Amino acid sequence: MIDKTTAEHYQWGDNCDGWYLVKQQDLLIIHEKMPPNTAEQRHFHHHARQFFFVLSGELTMERQGEVQRITAQKGIEIPPQVVHQARNESQAAVEFLVISQPLTRGDRQEC
Repeated sequence: MIDKTTAEHYQWGDNCDGWYLVKQQDLLIIHEKMPPNTAEQRHFHHHARQFFFVLSGELTMERQGEVQRITAQKGIEIPPQVVHQARNESQAAVEFLVISQPLTRGDRQEC
């Protein structure tokens, strides 16, 4: 059983939080939280396929130059080699799951 309160925690970007729920070579599931007006670096993954699922708030996802706003209980798939950037352009925190297959470590290329 996994519990977010005891899951391995990390910080990234501009005061963003992440919790590893599953961290295996063939599957990565993380819970992330982005404060208002934050963004990750635009990048792509060589091999990993990702799925972002919003738990609360609104996530802005730029994918190959196309911008989509994803609200709670909705998700978006990011295939390998697709340039993308997750942003929180709202005035409230956004929380979401990121499911990656395989593990993204060493697979990320910033643009």
